[in-house]
This record gives sequence, structure tokens and C-alpha cells, in this order.
Amino acid sequence: MINVTKTFFPPLEEYQQYLERIWKNQWLTNRGELLLELEEKIKKYLTVPNVIIMTNGTIPIQIALKIVGSQGEIITTPFSYVATTSSIVWENCKPIFVDIHPEYLTIDESKIEAAITPKTTAILATHVFGNPCHVEAIEDIAKKHNLKVIYDAAHCFGVKYYGKSIFDFGDVSTCSFHATKLFHTGEGGALFCKDAALNHKMYYSHNFGHNGPLAFHGLGINGKTSELQAAMGLAVLPYMNQIIESRKSSVDFYNINLNFGIIKTIKIRENTTWNYSYYPVLFQSEAQLLTVQKALNAAEIFPRRYFYPSLNTIDFVKGTTMPISEDVASRVLCLPLYAGLTKDELQKTTTIINTNLC
Repeated sequence: MINVTKTFFPPLEEYQQYLERIWKNQWLTNRGELLLELEEKIKKYLTVPNVIIMTNGTIPIQIALKIVGSQGEIITTPFSYVATTSSIVWENCKPIFVDIHPEYLTIDESKIEAAITPKTTAILATHVFGNPCHVEAIEDIAKKHNLKVIYDAAHCFGVKYYGKSIFDFGDVSTCSFHATKLFHTGEGGALFCKDAALNHKMYYSHNFGHNGPLAFHGLGINGKTSELQAAMGLAVLPYMNQIIESRKSSVDFYNINLNFGIIKTIKIRENTTWNYSYYPVLFQSEAQLLTVQKALNAAEIFPRRYFYPSLNTIDFVKGTTMPISEDVASRVLCLPLYAGLTKDELQKTTTIINTNLC
């Protein structure tokens, strides 16, 4: 069986060494020694000033929206995982969708300004499949209209733009450390914020609002993660370069062997150091996609329809029509991509795709 992704497991003995430290410390949660060590190592690996590791990748978005969204209108993309939109609604804000660029698949920055109203408080954009948004244009718009910018950067661990970590852009960036991601802690996520004062608010908000054991800075929830998850992250992090190189090799194979006279893939934004997080293919029609998907499934190959449906069409938002996002969502399929995918598996996948492009 070839799935769309496969969790990277570090050598068991290396994970066990971290577990032994947990047992020795007798400390399982509440920001223990291993979690603090992982945060420091991530800051060094990514060259970022701050990181707050949390229990998943959705809580950071919700905390950011709670603090800077102010229950207002949030300009966002319809082409993302549902957590991007559901977090807006969950925090009593209103999603205002802006259509996407047909090649980059990120929010179309040229359409953002027309969607701004007096109720707009923030822009929440997704770096889709690790592909950066047009961050310069979005920053200019945000400054002009005094808006905050949150980036859902769930797919972006290791991505650089103009040589800087993609997490350095915007007021807040979030990332997923889910088991399906390049870097993972089994289940987990993180929040990145450069501004010290805002980062402080984000920090205490993920820890019940605590200011020490008996006092409080303000309102908070529980976004903390455990030492067990931190242990997994510490065991995985040393293999990041190896993971990315393996995935790059698979992407190179797809780029050479797929029939791009008929299908397309994403256009990576210029000056991006990509992390090869996903390999989306855009078919000519949904019918063509379904034909290929059926043939792949029959051969025990299971790609996924990321992201379907377009989020403006889901029941709890009832957004306006987004023609490009709706069209792309109906035709996009993410192919198997993970560390250790073999040449034979890649050849089998590409052959089935190419022979079923009718």
C-alpha cells in the first residue's frame, strides 16, 4: 500500500533515550525540560527569535484570532484545510473570503483590498503546500489599513523566503507538528511571533493566563503539550535535512516523469527555498481526476484531495462564490510524498497516472 503520506519514525532507541530522561525527571507536562530544550533547538534550526510549542496546530490559530481578531471580519482564503476557517468562526469572527491565484494557489493579494471594510480586523492567509503568499504585498495592505496579519503556515517547517524563515513574516505565524508533517511531535503545533509584547500575550494565553502559580496576566486556555510529544520532536529534528532531501528526490522524479502536457502542478513562488511538503497535481477536470484516482486506488495507491471542497461552500459559513478556488479544489490531487518513497513506487504511481489521462 502506498499512502499519500507516511509518518517518519526516528530510531526507537533514540526516542527511548528521551523517555528515560522523562522517567528520571518525573515530569510529564507543564513545560518541562524536554519541551524547553526542543523550543531552543527549533529556534536555532529555523533562526527565529521566538517559538511557543502547543498541543496541536489549530490552537495557535485560535489564540491568535482571540487576541488580534477582536470578533471582527477576517479576510482569508477559501483554499486551505478546514481548521483555517473553522477557527475564525469558533472565535466569533466572520470569514471574508478572497479568491486564490490560479498558479501559486495562495490568496490573491490583488483582491484583498477590495474586501476590506470598517469591520475588518485581520488577514489570515495560508502558505498553501508550503508555498509562500505574496507577503510583501500583504504587509503593505495591512499597514495601510492598520490590520494584523496571521499566517497559517501549517505546511511550512523549513521553508525560507529570500533567505529568511517564512515564520518571520506577518504578526503571527502558526505551524502544525502533526504526524503527517515533515517535522512532527506526533500531535502538536507551534506559534511564532517576533514582537515581544504580543508574543508574551500569546504565551500566557496558551497557559491558562498564568503569571506564576497564583496570579494571572489575563484570559487563557490550555494549549500546552507534554514531554512525550517533546521527546518525539527531539528525536525527529536531527533527521530534518535527510527527510527533506528524500522528499526532494521524489519531487524531482515526479517533475521529470509526469505528463505535464496534460496536467499541471503548483508554481512555487520565486525566491523560495521550498520544503517539498506536498505534491499537488491539477487535472483538466474533476472527471479526469476521479478516473485517475480510481485507477490508483485499484493498485493500492491512495492520494488525497487536498483541499476539497473550497471552504466558501461549507455549511457553517455560506460564503460568496470563489470561482478559482472552487475550480482548483475540484481538480487537485496530492500524490504520495514522504521520506523513503522508493523509485519503484514512484514509477508505479506515475505510470498509472500517465496511462489514465483521458
